[in-house]
Amino acid sequence: MVTYGDGVSDINISALIAHHKKMGKLATITAVRPPARYGGVFIEEDVVKSFTEKPQTGEGWINGGFIVFEPEVLKMIKGPKSSLEAELLEELAAMGQLASYCHDGFWQCMDTLRDLKYLEALWTSGDAPWRVWK
Repeated sequence: MVTYGDGVSDINISALIAHHKKMGKLATITAVRPPARYGGVFIEEDVVKSFTEKPQTGEGWINGGFIVFEPEVLKMIKGPKSSLEAELLEELAAMGQLASYCHDGFWQCMDTLRDLKYLEALWTSGDAPWRVWK
């Protein structure tokens, strides 16, 4: 199991691993829907009818950074400067050996100060969706 370490999620790791085993591929990425950055505006005939807050998720799927590898994948890494995304995952996909586990639950990266403040506010409020332990 590999993670980039810059994101938090309520992914069920046991379910991810079970899905990986079921798929029988060399690797499985967790696909997530990225949070939308902006709210929406509903317009009819050039008149604003309403606003919507940022939706929970954006469109499409991205690599959420929680990945399961079979041990032989480690031998495919070409060196310390090789790129996981641009080389290894692309190669696995081209080989038909990269499965996806689609996660519709909470996922948030922490790439910016804005992300940090958002996640800290969730934690402080006691409503951190990734806190799944008791």
